[in-house]
Amino acid sequence: MALLLVAGCGYAQDIMGKWLTEAGDAQVEIYQAGDKINGKIVWLKKGPETKDEHNSDAKLRERKLMGVNILSGLKKKEDKWEDGKIYNPKNGKTYKCNIWLEGKQLKVRGYIGFLYETQTWNRK
Repeated sequence: MALLLVAGCGYAQDIMGKWLTEAGDAQVEIYQAGDKINGKIVWLKKGPETKDEHNSDAKLRERKLMGVNILSGLKKKEDKWEDGKIYNPKNGKTYKCNIWLEGKQLKVRGYIGFLYETQTWNRK
């Protein structure tokens, strides 16, 4: 039983760390919080003063994007992390999200109903 627990923690560690988004305009640090995985913005091509200007909540449009969790609530299920959310600061919308590793790349998929978009992120 202890080996299974250690093996599960080791697998989660594979996704931990900093990842460059597909567009190369942001870096997201993935970290564990309790039994869930989150990801926060730690670098932006436009600079650290970039604001969340497209947020649907007008009160949040003046906040800086640095440090904002764009991935949240992902839970380990077999070889994926599922049932989370991803925030897209380019349009201010939040989507359902799953992530998984394919080789050394991270696949990040956002969903709206049956429609989805998958991005490939690379380790930084």
